[in-house]
Amino acid sequence: MIGRSLGTYFTLRFAGWILGVFIGISVLVFLIDAIEVLRSTGGRDDISVPLSIAASALRVPALMEQVLPFAVLLGSIAAFVTLSRGSELMIVRAAGLSVWQFMMPALVFALALGIVASVIYNPLSTLARNLSSEILVGSRASVMTTLLSGSATPSWTRQRTGDGNAVLHTEGVSDGGRTILQPVFWVFGADGMLAERVEARIGQIEPGRWNLSEVTVTQSSGVPKHHDHYFLPTALTAEQVAGGLGSPDSISFWQLPDAIAQARASSLPANRFSLQYQSLLARPLLLASMVLIAATVSLGFARYGGGEKMILGGVVAGFVLYVVIEVARSLGSEGLVSPVLAAWAPSVVAILLGSTVLLFREDG
Repeated sequence: MIGRSLGTYFTLRFAGWILGVFIGISVLVFLIDAIEVLRSTGGRDDISVPLSIAASALRVPALMEQVLPFAVLLGSIAAFVTLSRGSELMIVRAAGLSVWQFMMPALVFALALGIVASVIYNPLSTLARNLSSEILVGSRASVMTTLLSGSATPSWTRQRTGDGNAVLHTEGVSDGGRTILQPVFWVFGADGMLAERVEARIGQIEPGRWNLSEVTVTQSSGVPKHHDHYFLPTALTAEQVAGGLGSPDSISFWQLPDAIAQARASSLPANRFSLQYQSLLARPLLLASMVLIAATVSLGFARYGGGEKMILGGVVAGFVLYVVIEVARSLGSEGLVSPVLAAWAPSVVAILLGSTVLLFREDG
């Protein structure tokens, strides 16, 4: 059994490398995102440079959630390699500790980090991203509200509008479904014929109607008319908009169970929200699997050399796992497989494969 002092030392080494890699990538992501934001808002008078930079900074935590597994992978590889080069792992092995014993601090830290990332970091990053959207919506930055919205891709839905129906296309959803960005409505009358086309910069949902701003209405005559505000009846609620058009990434961990229940109560597909919830629950296991992958490629470096190829192999293995996770997420979000299976299976398989490789190498 590894002692408390040695366990604390290993934990601090792994924590330092993982957090260092995470912070370094965060700075790089912020610089890239800030450049893109400034490029998109260049020449606009309704948004200042400091406001653009602030909005970009608020968006970085949400972006880094996708990078966290790779930060754990790269940080763990760096920690194992430095411990090997310093002969510290050799000394630990000579003291009679197995690979599972001196790996335990790293695994425990990865599991704890995954729990904190899901239950604390995710709600804070979601709040920050929603705040960035609200800032830019208040600044009337239509291009940037699309960029920073909760929904990353255009969405379509059908709604009731008084006596007829309307097909709604929107570039993004924010504020829990209360705000839609750059919506376009094709409004059909009771006879099923197209009555008008309504384009707006932004729409706010109110009880029983949409409050649209900066609107262009093109009726069957083909003559467009411009309105500062335009009201369109709707039977949708903010929860239904978020469930049908919104992105699961814009809903925090603690709000996802309610979003799933509301989507199902509204007869809307809840696969995307269930998948997001299960993915957050499985995150600790995913981070632990990254530590195992790092161990399989780094521990052999101390014995057999060829460290560069083995480390490259670990990075490639991490990216392959990422691709498998994305494929599983796509299948789960479309309802082709269970969201629970799609979220948990890649991490479980990675854990089993990593454990098998370590058992083969260390125990023959």
